[in-house]
Amino acid sequence: MRAAVPASQANFDRGDKARNGSSRYGAEAATRNAQTRDAAYAHRLQRLAGQRWKRMLDAQAPYRWNIRRLRLGFVLDVGCGIGRNLRHLGGDGVGVDHNPTSVEVARDAGFTAFTPDAFRESEYSTPERFDSMLVAHVLEHLPEDSVRDIVGRYLPYVRSGGSVVFITPQERGYASDATHVRFVGFTESTSLARELGLTVARRYSFPFPRVAGRVFAYNEFVVVSRKS
Repeated sequence: MRAAVPASQANFDRGDKARNGSSRYGAEAATRNAQTRDAAYAHRLQRLAGQRWKRMLDAQAPYRWNIRRLRLGFVLDVGCGIGRNLRHLGGDGVGVDHNPTSVEVARDAGFTAFTPDAFRESEYSTPERFDSMLVAHVLEHLPEDSVRDIVGRYLPYVRSGGSVVFITPQERGYASDATHVRFVGFTESTSLARELGLTVARRYSFPFPRVAGRVFAYNEFVVVSRKS
């Protein structure tokens, strides 16, 4: 992490520029990553979460159940956004996000959350402090050549034997957000886990079978791995 710029920005920018130099892909990825740091992006997450039909039907119930059944213990939620999964976990964790507005929203809701630089200076920035790490709806926002560095920097905070969980959207969900830069399925998440020295324990589609992801925006890839 560099003192001159926030750690998240330094790595996001480096990854964007590394891919084909000043190519169209690099420029588009940089723009999309910048958008996820904007206050407008955090406000969009709030609007989506607050939609009346979602509240009435408790649309998050199956996803809350899915996160809780993994029994993750004390969680480091990387890319926590406005705190949706921290809420699912009953606040039993710490969130990190590169969007200051999202972090503020999460903290206002009573959760513990930091920007990357603030996390580094916090009491939680100690080796093996966490039982697990959750990386939900993050990988699809990161260029392939920077994702290992960005995710890997948080691994030392997870205890040996702890879980590392990757969750990404399937086809319909991927197409629903213009800030996504690449499709990340089972193959890509599994490859990342292995590159990071993790052992993949389980892969599954949730809440419906894999085929539903082509039409249902909220179907997810879930890859559960273990740290040696």
